[in-house]
Amino acid sequence: MQAIAEAFDSGGGWMYVIAFTSIVGLGIIVERFIFLFFKYNINATAFMGQIQKLVMANNIDRAIKLCNAAPNAALPKVIKAGLTRANKGELEIANAIEEATLEVVPIVQKRTPTLGGVANVATLLGLLGTIVGLIQAFAALESAAPDQRAAALARGIAVAMNTTAFGLIVAIPCMTAQMFLQSVTTKILNEIDQYSVKLENLLVSRYRAGGA
Repeated sequence: MQAIAEAFDSGGGWMYVIAFTSIVGLGIIVERFIFLFFKYNINATAFMGQIQKLVMANNIDRAIKLCNAAPNAALPKVIKAGLTRANKGELEIANAIEEATLEVVPIVQKRTPTLGGVANVATLLGLLGTIVGLIQAFAALESAAPDQRAAALARGIAVAMNTTAFGLIVAIPCMTAQMFLQSVTTKILNEIDQYSVKLENLLVSRYRAGGA
């Protein structure tokens, strides 16, 4: 811990700016993890298996109640929109599902791409700190007294190296988390696309058969 504190201190003011980006990135990672895993996600296969059985049994009200049991999950919101229009005709069913999908998708995708920006900013700040540190090091060679040049040079190089390292330390986890969270986001969106089409076809077939 002491070595880390010393490295942070020798990196100068740039370290605090990069630390701020790390706080932003960590906040986004925690928030997205909670929402994508515990709020928006659901066992789509099991859920849609139950929905399909209820629709085929002409028990639309119970299917809607099943959706209400997971009010925050993304897929049930879209499925519920279609179910509430089950007796309204093909066009209304399709429009309801499409409208609900357009509302849900941006919410699921929210903030995850920002992690890439945070990673880039942290990297660039580290590189900027490197350049500033090297400028300080070379300036020290010109202005410092001969017996102080080595120490001044070391300070400048410390700023350069530590800011680069810290920027990468922040950027790499942010980029890794973005890839992981994006894969979960894609999974949820693919389930919405897949099962909303299946529901639409099921409800349209039911409507045409006069099951209303």
